[in-house]
Amino acid sequence: MKITKDSTVESILNHPKGREVLAKHQVPCMGCPMAAMELSYLKIGDVAEKYDLDIESILEDINEE
Repeated sequence: MKITKDSTVESILNHPKGREVLAKHQVPCMGCPMAAMELSYLKIGDVAEKYDLDIESILEDINEE
């Protein structure tokens, strides 16, 4: 399954490399209590934009084989 900027944080967490990549890029949602309630619809592109993260680098890391 290819991860895109429209993928939810929940789907990324279910990806084999998801947690590792999100931690590497210091995605803040991992420790946010409010995000826990939003994981099923919170899109990684929106998170990256809000926190000024490099979405292309995140997607490249998670989708590399």
